[in-house]
Amino acid sequence: MERKLPYYMAYPMPLLYDDERLERRDFEYMKSMYPETAKRALPFVEEECDRMEYEGSMLYDEYPDKLQLRLMCSRIYNKMEDREENPGEWLGELLEVMLYQEIYKRRCDHRKYRRKYY
Repeated sequence: MERKLPYYMAYPMPLLYDDERLERRDFEYMKSMYPETAKRALPFVEEECDRMEYEGSMLYDEYPDKLQLRLMCSRIYNKMEDREENPGEWLGELLEVMLYQEIYKRRCDHRKYRRKYY
């Protein structure tokens, strides 16, 4: 007589995606707690990353080019400086940190999705 396996043992793959879902939820929650200036900057940072996110992009190079990253920051800063009352060096540094964090997250996601589960 053939013994049947319980569903959770026959199809263990959904358990792999729970970690990703929890990580995404935590990341979104942390972004929701950003200060007001960072919340206003976030759409510009995400838009710039979306623009640069394609297969073969420098975002996914082993060592992304610092000049290109600075150019991305300056494009974001130029869009933001009209909307802020007192833009200054602090805004540029904040945008740079936010951009690097967003790129890091996208690089991690890119690596996860490229892995093949067998």
